[in-house]
Amino acid sequence: MLTKAQSKYIRALSQQKYRKECNQFVAEGDKIAKEWLKSTQAIDMVVVTESWYFEHAELVQQHNEAELIIVKEHELAAMSSLSTAKDILLVLPQKPKKLDLKTLKGWSIALDRLQDPGNMGTIMRIADWFGIDNIVASPDCVDIYNPKVVQSAMGAHIRVNVYTEELSSFLDNVNRPIYAAVLNGENIHTVEKKGEGVILIGNESKGLDSVLIEKATHKITIPKLGGAESLNAGVSAGIVCALLTQA
Repeated sequence: MLTKAQSKYIRALSQQKYRKECNQFVAEGDKIAKEWLKSTQAIDMVVVTESWYFEHAELVQQHNEAELIIVKEHELAAMSSLSTAKDILLVLPQKPKKLDLKTLKGWSIALDRLQDPGNMGTIMRIADWFGIDNIVASPDCVDIYNPKVVQSAMGAHIRVNVYTEELSSFLDNVNRPIYAAVLNGENIHTVEKKGEGVILIGNESKGLDSVLIEKATHKITIPKLGGAESLNAGVSAGIVCALLTQA
């Protein structure tokens, strides 16, 4: 049975302040919930409608560490951060990760002051698609546990490590090629591809800090053929990852 205190607590997790205090976050919806339930990642709470639970009881029961709460549809809707509530939400533990440069292999993505939750989630999903295990985000990036980030990432939180680090110091200690996505760089189709490195993506409106650009070994541009002024950060990251990692 859902208590008023539990309902209030879950609603509070939509705010960054409480997510940080409680070290938890919420994931909602059928597809994302199934990703987590099929994984070995810990789950703190499963809040689910009766119909969804009885259809997927075996899946839910694999996580006997989780508190199970079966609710009415209107109770779930009252806790949901989505415009249209789904049949299940999970309360999950945050797992802050400490960066060890020795563990970074292959490709990584570094994000400078990324602000849009949709872009952050999309880039996490892109990293997941291309087998990029690690993202390094500057401290002023959007919170990766923001509900919109979680929704856009579609389960990428399970497989992609996101570290919060000062990028200038991080790049100084990276012993690999650094590819900075800028407007006036070398054509990405002709740039030398090393088979590993750091892909550097900047803020949606301001781009990359000039200090970071200077640390790049390669300044790259997706050639423009039409009249658009710029590309969305998530779109840019997807194109760059496809062209660099598939070389």
